[in-house]
Amino acid sequence: MTSPSKATRLLQELTARGGSAADELTPLLYGELREVAAGLIRRERIDHTLQPTALVNEAYFKLVDKQAQSFESRSHFLGIAARAMRQVLVDHARAHRGVKRGDGWLRVTLSDAPSSQGLSPEELLSLNDALDALGQRDPRLARIVELRSFAGLTIRETSAVVGVSHTTVEQDWSLARAWLARELSRGES
Repeated sequence: MTSPSKATRLLQELTARGGSAADELTPLLYGELREVAAGLIRRERIDHTLQPTALVNEAYFKLVDKQAQSFESRSHFLGIAARAMRQVLVDHARAHRGVKRGDGWLRVTLSDAPSSQGLSPEELLSLNDALDALGQRDPRLARIVELRSFAGLTIRETSAVVGVSHTTVEQDWSLARAWLARELSRGES
């Protein structure tokens, strides 16, 4: 695991000046990004064609296409990278799904541990739609789900990125999971 202080220093340097910090930062955080990507791919269906390395690379292109990103810390960077990876996975699912939207809704649950069952494209799209709806109602809850489920951040790291107490993150995490479970179960009926 990367030293948070060194990564944070390099990210702040990259934000301020760009240039050489990127050369040192890329190998420092690449392993962590690949671990996050591998965790996300494990949650996908067994026959998923996207590999962790490709997911990291596509997410990286999404990150560098954005205008002058500002990174506050390693956790903040990993949160933004996780959002980019989620977008890549959703785009991939949309491109590869075989049934029409709304057909064969399946229940998808979130937990602290990666699921042993893979998500089908339909399940991932249902989860993405529910997470987008949650974001419309309460952006902080959606952000906490992204950071916990997609970036794999701890309660403490999520608290630092979002800027709220650990207790608030724990409560919001429980509320968000319950809200998403209810929304996803509606699609089953």
